[in-house]
Amino acid sequence: MNDAPDARRYRSLFLSDVHLGTKGCQADLLLDFLRYHDADTLYLVGDIVDGWRLRSGWYWPQAHNDVVQKLLRKGRKGTRIVYLPGNHDEFLRDYYGSHFGGIEVVETAIHEAADGKRFLVIHGDVFDVVVRHARWLAFLGDGAYTAALGLNTHLNWIRRKLGFPYWSLSQWAKLKVKNAVNFIGRFEEAVATEARRHKVDGVICGHIHHAAQHDNFGVRYLNCGDWVESCTAIVEHEDGRFEIIDWARLTRARTSAPLLLERPKAAA
Repeated sequence: MNDAPDARRYRSLFLSDVHLGTKGCQADLLLDFLRYHDADTLYLVGDIVDGWRLRSGWYWPQAHNDVVQKLLRKGRKGTRIVYLPGNHDEFLRDYYGSHFGGIEVVETAIHEAADGKRFLVIHGDVFDVVVRHARWLAFLGDGAYTAALGLNTHLNWIRRKLGFPYWSLSQWAKLKVKNAVNFIGRFEEAVATEARRHKVDGVICGHIHHAAQHDNFGVRYLNCGDWVESCTAIVEHEDGRFEIIDWARLTRARTSAPLLLERPKAAA
């Protein structure tokens, strides 16, 4: 649980879509990331805890508890922690303005970077038409996504045995299926439009599990990605420069081996 002696400190750090409480959550990789990265301000940009999945069945291994303890420990050591609930942890939306163990719960935030540029920080589900207007379809999609992650675990166990590196079926589908690609583009444009409405220089969000950084819609768009598939985060350096850290890729490079995946259990 202790920070690594060579841990890097940043001005700010942004995490989203951890989905604690689900079997797809890469909690061990996140713990490893948190040991090597610290920040003055840590933004939790929604879907940190998956209330949808926990309501249908309790799943909370020790590693998920360790992530919570690690975040609280950072808060005790002086990191400002700001939590912006998403649609999967929407139960926290009843507590805007509250503090839990030093963690502030807010609906949105305006982050001012070191270079003076201002960014709207928001989870982003309010710009997802499916979540806003067809919740039953959103739950159906969540079930299909969970099934894809389960298939992905089995597939990668076989790939590892054959000596092949980690590969994400759901990430591949997002980038190859035309409707998914179009949805990502529409989502990014809608969030960028909201940033312009707030008269800020950019937006930092999550929700769609697709890390990105670009200026395609007239403002800077940054998406944190997730800790289910890609294991990515956004950091702000002391000069105001933002960077996407792909911890899964860096971990593979550091160990010169594919990610270790737990052997799938036989069906009961």
